[in-house]
Amino acid sequence: MADKLLIVMVNTDPNNSAELGAPFFQATVAAAMEYDVEVILTGRSGELAVRGVAEKIFIKPDSQQTVYDYIREAYEAGVKFKVCTSTLELWGDDLIPEIIETIGGAYVISEAMDDNTVTFTY
Repeated sequence: MADKLLIVMVNTDPNNSAELGAPFFQATVAAAMEYDVEVILTGRSGELAVRGVAEKIFIKPDSQQTVYDYIREAYEAGVKFKVCTSTLELWGDDLIPEIIETIGGAYVISEAMDDNTVTFTY
């Protein structure tokens, strides 16, 4: 049985806030269940790694909780957040403090192909 969850957020559009809750919520739940959890932010979703972006997005219009609040909760539960180098080229390198590492495409492929890893993509 796999003991790691890799969540790759590449196509989730920060402009569509309804898409953003599930990946962070699932990451938090998996970490609370004591799985090793990594969230990779890349492509369009990589913009969420930039300081100031996630703080302005609300999952629901009537909520006070921002996407950044979801990221912090996941991080506090033990989720490791990483960003692809291509994201830095697109959106800049002023990153939120929860990003622990910058990785390349080979890392994502290697982790996704590992027998001990289950990969979700959003």
